[in-house]
Amino acid sequence: MQTIWKRLTCALLAVGVALASGAALAQPVPRRFTIAVIPDTQNYADFTHQRAASFPFDARDLMTEQLQFIADQAASRGGDIVFATAVGDVWQHPVLAIDPDHAARGFRPRPMSGGDNLVKMAEGVRTVEIPAAIAAYDLIDGVLPFSVVSGNHDYDGQWWDEQWPQDLTAPAGDLRRLGMIHIGGLTAWNQAFGADTKFFKDRPWYVASHDGGADSAQVFEAGGYRFLHIGLQMAPSDASLTWAETVIHAHPGLPTLITTHDFIDKTGKRRAHPVVDLHALDPYDNDAQGVWDKLIARNPQIFMVLSGHHNGQAFRTDLNRQGGAVYQLLSDYQDRNQTGRDAGLTPDRAPGIGDGWMRLMAFDMTGETPTVRVRAYSTHYRQYASDQPEYAQRYKPNEQPQMSDADFVASDDFVIRLEDFRARFGPGAAGGSAGQ
Repeated sequence: MQTIWKRLTCALLAVGVALASGAALAQPVPRRFTIAVIPDTQNYADFTHQRAASFPFDARDLMTEQLQFIADQAASRGGDIVFATAVGDVWQHPVLAIDPDHAARGFRPRPMSGGDNLVKMAEGVRTVEIPAAIAAYDLIDGVLPFSVVSGNHDYDGQWWDEQWPQDLTAPAGDLRRLGMIHIGGLTAWNQAFGADTKFFKDRPWYVASHDGGADSAQVFEAGGYRFLHIGLQMAPSDASLTWAETVIHAHPGLPTLITTHDFIDKTGKRRAHPVVDLHALDPYDNDAQGVWDKLIARNPQIFMVLSGHHNGQAFRTDLNRQGGAVYQLLSDYQDRNQTGRDAGLTPDRAPGIGDGWMRLMAFDMTGETPTVRVRAYSTHYRQYASDQPEYAQRYKPNEQPQMSDADFVASDDFVIRLEDFRARFGPGAAGGSAGQ
C-alpha cells in the first residue's frame, strides 16, 4: 500500500511540476468552427455614403461593425471563427480612366457622361474609401488568418469600353443597351492588400502570392484538418490559374477552398453579368466556366468555391472530374437598403448599402458525415435571417422574387452535408490544437 501511495504522490508531484513550468496537457481538437464570408462592401466604403457627403449616416460604420464582429468571435479570442474571406468589391470607385497596360493594348474608354467626375471619384477613393477599408481590416489584423480578393470596383480603371458599343436595338431596360465595362490595373489594390502590406507580409499562414498579391494563398487549421485557401483576382488569367495549381500541388492532400469575385449568379449559373463580361471583352481573362474547366474541375482537393458580385444568394453542387463534390456559394447583399430607409430616406432614394449582412459557415466535424450550416447574419440588426420576421418582405422582391417567402429564408439558412469529405481527406487529426 505504501508503494502505491508513493507512486501516486510522485505522479501528482510530476503533474504539479509540469503545470508550474508552463507545460500544458494536450487538449482535444475542437471539432466545430466557423468561416466568415464578407460580401461586397463597396457601398459601405463609398465616399458618397458618408455624413461628410450629406448622407444621413456613415455607411463605413457598418463595414467596421462586420470586421469587429469577426474579431470578437475569433477563435484566438474565445470564439469559433477560424478564418475570414472577403469576396471582393471592397471599395467603390476607380482612380484612373484606364490603366496603362490596357491603353497600350488598344482598349479605349467611352467618354464619361457630363455628370461623372473622375478627379472627384479618385480623391474620394484615396481619402475615404481605401482608408475606411484598411481601418476595418485593421480590426482583424493579427487576430486570425484572412483573405481579400479584388472585385471589378477595386481596379484602378473601370470603364465603358468603346470597342463594345451600346446595343440600342435591345429592348428598353436590357443591360446590353449600356455596352460593356472593362477593368484593369491593381496598383491601388496591391498597395492596400498586396503581399507586401502589413496585413500579410511575413505572416506564417500567408503561404504564397502571385501578381503582387492579387492572387494569394493561406493555410489554417480547424476541426482536426489543415485547410488551404486560394484567393483569385476577378476573371483570373491562365497565369493565375497555373499559379494556383502549383500552390495546390505544393500542399498535397489539403481540403481547399477558392474565393473569387465572380463565379455563379443568383440563378446558380456560371455566367457573367451582362455588362461585366470580361472574357467576352478580352479572351486573356477567364470567365467562371473557364476557371471551372481549367482549375477547379481538374483538382480534386478543391471542395468549395465562394463568390460575390451578383446581387443575391445562390448555391449549387457539381462533381469534379474525379467525382468529388464541389460546393459553390454566392453571397452578395450589397443592394439591401433597409438601413437607408430606417434613416428616413424614401424607398426610391435609399441606395443599396448592405444592411450589415454577411455569411457565416459553421462546420461541424463531429459526425461520420461533416456538415456546414450556412446562415446570413446582420451585424447591424444583430439577427440571423431566419430570426428576422421581415426578412423576406424586405429583400425577396429585389433578389429572388420568384421564390416563396419560406424558400427565400431557407436560401440563407441551410445545411450542406459533406458526404465525401472523409473519403477524400481522411479522418482528420485525433489530437493536438487547432487554430491560427
